[in-house]
Amino acid sequence: MIQQEWPLWEVFIRSKQGLDHKHVGSLHAADAAMAMQNARDVYTRRLEGVSIWVVESRHIHASNPDEAAEFFEPAADKVYRHPTFYDVPDSIKHM
Repeated sequence: MIQQEWPLWEVFIRSKQGLDHKHVGSLHAADAAMAMQNARDVYTRRLEGVSIWVVESRHIHASNPDEAAEFFEPAADKVYRHPTFYDVPDSIKHM
């Protein structure tokens, strides 16, 4: 009998004080439900999380660090993307 390894899942947790999810680690699980339960058990033992995301690692695509210069350089000439040109009212939070 051939034993198959469970897929690898990446775990992201949003803390009580945070607005965004942060990558906290990886784990192996048979499916998304098991990954959620295992992530809860492993990464939120001290009640620090309010939300968990799990993503199967094979679905994550990343840029190549060796190609960072040419990949990100085109954004440097688009100064209108920088928020220095906009006045943000004080009533707007979390910008």
